Amino acid sequence: MNAIHDGARPGPERYLHDDPAAGIFDLHRDVYRDPALFELEMRYVFERHWVFLAHETQIPQPLDYLATWIGHQPVLLHRDDSGRLNAFLNVCPHKGAAVCQSESGNRKFHVCPYHGWTFDARGDCVLVKDRAQGAYPAHFEQADTRLPPLARFGNYRGFLFGSLSPDVPPLEEHLAGISAFLDMIVDQSPDGTEVIPGRSYYTFDANWKMQLENCLDTYHLTSTHPSFMNIAASRASGGSSFRNIDIADFVDPAIPSGSYTFANGHAAIWIETANPEVRPLYRQYDALVARVGRQRADMMLKTINFTVFPNLQFSCNACIQMRVMRPLAVDRTEMRSFCIGPRGEPADQRKLRIHQFEDFFNPTGLATPDDSRVYESVQMGLRARGAPDAGLGHLRGLAQVIEGPDAFAREIGITPLTSASGRSDMQDETVFHGSYREWARRIRAGLASEVTA
Repeated sequence: MNAIHDGARPGPERYLHDDPAAGIFDLHRDVYRDPALFELEMRYVFERHWVFLAHETQIPQPLDYLATWIGHQPVLLHRDDSGRLNAFLNVCPHKGAAVCQSESGNRKFHVCPYHGWTFDARGDCVLVKDRAQGAYPAHFEQADTRLPPLARFGNYRGFLFGSLSPDVPPLEEHLAGISAFLDMIVDQSPDGTEVIPGRSYYTFDANWKMQLENCLDTYHLTSTHPSFMNIAASRASGGSSFRNIDIADFVDPAIPSGSYTFANGHAAIWIETANPEVRPLYRQYDALVARVGRQRADMMLKTINFTVFPNLQFSCNACIQMRVMRPLAVDRTEMRSFCIGPRGEPADQRKLRIHQFEDFFNPTGLATPDDSRVYESVQMGLRARGAPDAGLGHLRGLAQVIEGPDAFAREIGITPLTSASGRSDMQDETVFHGSYREWARRIRAGLASEVTA
C-alpha cells in the first residue's frame, strides 16, 4: 500500500494501492475531487519541478514576449534585443502586481500598471517612478529591483521548460526516455518544428488528471466519439475526398500497438497506421528515409500520443496537436491547444495539416467537445459519496504489462520502465500508472520536506 498521508496537520489522507504482482492498481476517487489535495498538487507536482512553458516559435522575434504559468505562479518569457530568451516571475518587486497585463506581443519595456516601475526584456528595472523624490532609505540602493528570474529555465530543441525550484535535475535528465518522442516531432524537417500561428483555449469543469489520462486512453474512442467513427467510415467508403485518421486504426484487432511508461511520470502510446498516405508528412517519405532512416521515418507515420509530465501532451495522428494543461481548480481546467508542423512544409501540405487539425482537435471539431463533456460527466459522478472509494479504470492490460522495454522499444532504442504491447483492441490502461506513481512520489516528498524543515 502506497499511502499519500499528511498526518502532521489537517489535510488529506489518500491512498494509491499499487501492487502489480497481485494485479492491483486502485486509485482513490478523492484524487479527482479533494480541493486540499489539489493545492498539494500545485505546490509539489507543478511548482517544485520542471513544467512546460512554451515553444520558442511562439516568441520568435527580438522583444517578443509571452505570459504563462507554473501552477498558480505567473511567468513572463521575453526575448531581449539580442534574441536571447529570458524567464521571470511576472511579479513587480514593488507591490507584487503583474507587470505584463497581456498574453503576448512585442515590447521593449513592461510598465507596472500600479506604480509605474518599468522593466526591460532582461528583467532589469530601468525606472523607479519619482525615485529622486521618494526619500528612500540607504539600503534601498542595494535592493534587488529586477523581475524575479525563474530558478531554472531550459530549452530542449525549441521546447521551453521552467522550474521555481533550483533543486531539479538537468532538463535532459528530466526528459530522459520521452525525449525520443519529442525528437520524432522535431526531426520531421531538417529545419525543426514550429507552432503554426493560431491557438484554441477552452475550459472544462473537471479535474486536470482526466485529460492527463485521456490523451493516452484508446479504450474510450469508439464509445465517446461515435460521430467521428461514423464520419470516418463514410469518408473511407467514398463519402468525401477529405481523409483524416482511419477508423481501422482503432477497431481492427490485427493492428499492433504498444504503450510505455518512463521515469518522471512521462508516458507514450503508439498504434500502427492503417492509412499513412493521408498524412501531410507522407509526401516527404522518401526524403525522410534518406535523412533519418526507414525505421525512424516509419515511426513518424504511426499514431503516437505522449505526455511530458505534468502538463504537456502531443497527439500525432494525421496532424500533430500540442496540448498544454493548466489546472485552475480541483474541478476546472484550462486547455491550450496548438497545431504543430515541420518548418518549411509545402503550402498544400500545411493547408491539409490545418484542415485535419480543425476537423478533429478544435473545440468545435469532432473529438474535443465529446471529451470535455465526458470529463464533466465523470466529475459529476465523483460527487456520489456512496460509490466505492476506488474505481476500476486502471486495470486493462495489467496482466500483460512487463517491466523494462519490449521488442519494439528495443528496436527503436528507448528504455521505458514498463511496456505493454499487442493487439490494438487491448486498449491498455497501465500506461497511466507511471504518471500516478510520479504524482504520488512528488506529493510524498513535498510533505516530508515540510515535516523536516
